[in-house]
Amino acid sequence: MINYNTFKTGLKSLTAGAALAFCSLSHSQTVPLDKVIAVVDNDVVMASELNQRMRMVVSQLRANQTQLPPEDILRSQITEQLITESLQLQMGQRAGVQVDEAQIDAAINRMKQANNIGDAEFERQLAADGISINSLREQIRRDMIIEQVQRGSVNRRIRITEQEVENFLKSKQGRFWASPDFNLGHILIAVSSSSDSETIKAAEEKANNLRAQILNGANFRELAVTESQGQNALKGGDLGWRKTSEMPELFAENIEGLEKGDVTPPLRSGAGFHILKIYDKRGAQEQVIEQSKVRHILIKPSAILTDEQARQKLADIRQQILDGADFAEMARTNSEDVGSMLSGGDLGWSLPGKFVPEFERTINSTPVGDISQPFRSQFGWHILQVEERRQQDMSETVRTNQAMNLLRSRRFEEERINWLQEIRDEAYVEIKNDPADSAP
Repeated sequence: MINYNTFKTGLKSLTAGAALAFCSLSHSQTVPLDKVIAVVDNDVVMASELNQRMRMVVSQLRANQTQLPPEDILRSQITEQLITESLQLQMGQRAGVQVDEAQIDAAINRMKQANNIGDAEFERQLAADGISINSLREQIRRDMIIEQVQRGSVNRRIRITEQEVENFLKSKQGRFWASPDFNLGHILIAVSSSSDSETIKAAEEKANNLRAQILNGANFRELAVTESQGQNALKGGDLGWRKTSEMPELFAENIEGLEKGDVTPPLRSGAGFHILKIYDKRGAQEQVIEQSKVRHILIKPSAILTDEQARQKLADIRQQILDGADFAEMARTNSEDVGSMLSGGDLGWSLPGKFVPEFERTINSTPVGDISQPFRSQFGWHILQVEERRQQDMSETVRTNQAMNLLRSRRFEEERINWLQEIRDEAYVEIKNDPADSAP
């Protein structure tokens, strides 16, 4: 079976269960008449969506040899998951978020590379998994839209001051920059910040009881699937490998000194009570980065220039440069990036976190001297050229910039949980019937 998780684009797992949308699925089952499960603002969740996701999740859990939770619990979790995804997709539609075909092509190519297979074998395995290329492309599009919506919405809520960066660099973690990596499992017992003391106490008791079960030998991943309200619950709560400097501060402070197999007590945050398990731990790597000297040209869609026209205009500019036109002169006369156009599109040397993910991915995949194909970011359509590359030890500038990025990443996960809860609370959601009634 193909590893479909490899199309993920930079953030950690963004839509819990979205990657599960590609596991093996039989098409021989009888499909019942469709019906509405939930009204979600201006959208609906259909029984067919719920049943399909249900089969996919069950298949994935069985493939991972994880015991299935009770069916009603699983259906309830997946229904909520689909509701949250619908809200984010609607936000993306209102904001005009688009994913072009080139981005999807690049994601599929990353899948092929990660699985070390060619086009013919990829298509054969897709067919064996019961997946059409169109459904794969549509799921990738959905996930990319949700990722952009989350990144834009959550980052606007996060403010990092120069003083915070300075304090971090002076801290124990900042002084010992090469912090270890931890492979973590996570269970969240969610509690709203507005909950009364009785509700909070009940949630804390539940978290303590779960930890006791884990210490007595219960399977952490199975409990996460059944009990956690975290975004990775249906993946057994797995957070993957993370440096302490990339975690929420609450997590980093409480796993310091822990070893493989250890489990934290319940940790209280604004989102609820967290339980972490250390699956594994490894030492830090040498802090040397590869920098690229980059220049670019930006064309922005507008009221008089459609998204496709902007892409085509940039493609024409690229062809002119390939035919001999000077890149710097084309940038000065065409680019809409005010900050770089007068310098011929020069952006200087790349630094960790300096560019948005789409830009960094294109930098990394473009050979020195080549001009990239047009690609889209939240700012518009770009082409870029990598003029030079170099290996560079951490300088003070790099450290400061990376510290800013790490502090933002540390806050992102908790802020995302709070944001998702807020948009869910503020939305009009009407569940039409018990999700269990929609079972095929």
